[in-house]
Amino acid sequence: MANQFVVELPNVPGALADLSEALAARGVDLRAIGGGGMGATGHLIFKTSDDATTSDVLAAGGYVFHEGEALLVEVDDRPGGMARVARALADAGVNIYGHLFIGRWGDQAQFSFVVDDLGKAKAALEGVSSVHAG
Repeated sequence: MANQFVVELPNVPGALADLSEALAARGVDLRAIGGGGMGATGHLIFKTSDDATTSDVLAAGGYVFHEGEALLVEVDDRPGGMARVARALADAGVNIYGHLFIGRWGDQAQFSFVVDDLGKAKAALEGVSSVHAG
């Protein structure tokens, strides 16, 4: 599945358990997950095995969330790699809703981003990093 979800959660014990149980009850498998929280609010960023059912579960549960096509970005795995990507997106007026660290291979690191304008993001990152949908 190509979509990535960014979900606002209350930063209280059981919030992640409640959401992951609701997804599991509908047969949805979590494929990648990240997030954190400070203060009263947390955010969960994840990909699943079933975008449509995930969206249904989140809407039915009253969650505040953003769903978007994931943009896979490879950056140089050295100081400044992420800075160049973040600056290129910022200068193009592209907002990042959330990102996941995917992995590191050799001298490259991969991140998956959800942004507010996929087309602008792809154009902004030409020549800055390797970019793929997915």
